[in-house]
Amino acid sequence: MTPRERIRAAIEHSEPDRVPVDLGATPSSGISAIAYNRLKNTIRLAPGPTRVYDVVQQLAQPDEAVLDHFRIDVVDVGRAFNTDDGGWYDITLNDGSPAQYPAWFRPVRRDDGSWIAHATDGTPIAEMPEASPFFDQICFPYVDGYPDDLGGLPDAMGKVLWAAFAHSPWHQVNDEAFWDNLRQGTLKLREETDRALMINVGCNLFEWGTFLRRMDNFLMDLVLDPGNVERLVDALFQLHMITLERVCRAVGDVVDLVRFGDDLGMDSGPFMSPDLYRNLFKPRHEAMCEYVKANSDMHTFLHSCGSIHTLIPDLMEAGFEVLNPVQTSCRDMDPRRLKQEFGREVTFWGGGCDMREILNRATPRQVKAHVLERLEILSPGGGFVFNTEHNILPEVPAENIVAMAEAIQQFGGH
Repeated sequence: MTPRERIRAAIEHSEPDRVPVDLGATPSSGISAIAYNRLKNTIRLAPGPTRVYDVVQQLAQPDEAVLDHFRIDVVDVGRAFNTDDGGWYDITLNDGSPAQYPAWFRPVRRDDGSWIAHATDGTPIAEMPEASPFFDQICFPYVDGYPDDLGGLPDAMGKVLWAAFAHSPWHQVNDEAFWDNLRQGTLKLREETDRALMINVGCNLFEWGTFLRRMDNFLMDLVLDPGNVERLVDALFQLHMITLERVCRAVGDVVDLVRFGDDLGMDSGPFMSPDLYRNLFKPRHEAMCEYVKANSDMHTFLHSCGSIHTLIPDLMEAGFEVLNPVQTSCRDMDPRRLKQEFGREVTFWGGGCDMREILNRATPRQVKAHVLERLEILSPGGGFVFNTEHNILPEVPAENIVAMAEAIQQFGGH
């Protein structure tokens, strides 16, 4: 099978010739630039600069040589953009190793060693403390309350770091020729690779409420101020539908998967009751999924961290075909239970390696045994794409990443 065929087979619950693998196709399935530098030094590949394509989370864009080495089956269409060397500049990561930032991202280092980043109007919106692995949000545009008129919502969203410092290709979304360029760049990428293509659209609903109001306020709003929550979610939904219409028209016949995001879970369970999800978010998730399926050839993919077991039936009914990152360390997220209950209907994109206790802390031998066990549980019958339970963080030893890859390759010939 080609990588693209392998990914599509897994999503269609047909067991592929080997387990398909992702590294870096989404901002929740990638690798920290610090960890990536160590990995490159260990496997002695990709001698070029490490490029931080997701500046908020400080994630590296994996080089082609690394994708080939680890037999990666899917890539983000964003890698087809911002490819000129002049679009990058040299920086030093917080561990002292070298990397590059995109030219449009210019944070300022303060006297205490921390970094501050500003919106286009000069508002400070993100900071990274000295030795921190990523930028934190510091601007919450609606923290003091909802405006009477939500007509200014796009401007408010532009002061949230996730939108202001969006990764490629979305950093160019305001360019006059963006949508034409998106199509042409994606077509070129499809011609150059037989890997599956992913486009990350976000279209978050619950999460945008937390970005704008701040988490504590928005969680209270869900119960105490549902009218304003619904007003905000409706306004977000209208903006997202415009984005989806343009994405489907531009690349819906070229791209294999469209990734949505909405972190609905904590360690202990969902942020909200199933009834609250059904009333406020499910109808809009369903409408977005229906639009994609009616107007494109793309499969629907949802990134949702945490314990979401009780919401999975509703998420499937809403139209999500793929769930990520499958955080099995959370309550009610045992991989055997998930596979038994939902494995014939939804694809698990993740759950391949525990990120809290195993990949970062265990020995290579333990990592390998753990990964082989997860493959035995999750791969039968398809419906599984291997990925760690979220991004590979800075502290992860390169030897453990290599051990994980060796387990996947060993299982491929199982």
